[in-house]
Amino acid sequence: QVQLVESGGGLVQPGGSLRLSCAASGSFFSLYTMNWYREAPGKQRELAATIYSSGTTNYSDSVKGRFTISRDNAKKTVYLQMNSLKPEDTAVYYCNRGYLGGFWGQGTQVTVSS
Repeated sequence: QVQLVESGGGLVQPGGSLRLSCAASGSFFSLYTMNWYREAPGKQRELAATIYSSGTTNYSDSVKGRFTISRDNAKKTVYLQMNSLKPEDTAVYYCNRGYLGGFWGQGTQVTVSS
């Protein structure tokens, strides 16, 4: 069974940075596409960033240019570096494998506020 465990969330001021980590269990991590979703209060869960097995990345318009997704296959870990954070980035961030029907972590809260 696959387990995904996020860490790195917290409270940060606008303009600040955070790095989220997601440690995965299971085999063949390097072969899977990994995603970061986020869910803000009162809003639908949004796909924020994707990294394919090739290393190619994709971002939503709302985070493009500010967030960077990366992976370390040896550590079975995917990261989300978040820079120039805005209050509207406040959300629970979820690590995911397999998109909406796949595996999810427990989520980590990111709050951007002065």
